[in-house]
Amino acid sequence: MKPRKLALGNRNIIGKRVTEARLARGMKQVELLAKLQLAGVDLSVPALSLLEGQKRPVSDIELNALADILDVSVDWLLGREEKMPLA
Repeated sequence: MKPRKLALGNRNIIGKRVTEARLARGMKQVELLAKLQLAGVDLSVPALSLLEGQKRPVSDIELNALADILDVSVDWLLGREEKMPLA
């Protein structure tokens, strides 16, 4: 995995955990984007990169879809739960 070139932003609090859950499942960004699209959430590659880099806000619809696709709780994505559930 390439190291992040830019520091994390402050536009959302879930980006780091989205990346963590995606990588724990061996999923590439394009795979996550395809699953999001099937769930009715249309994001571009740059938009997902900005989301994971915490440089873009996340809508409630996106938050819900990400939790379902990554098989984690919304509370975990929001940092309200410590331990990531294992799929």
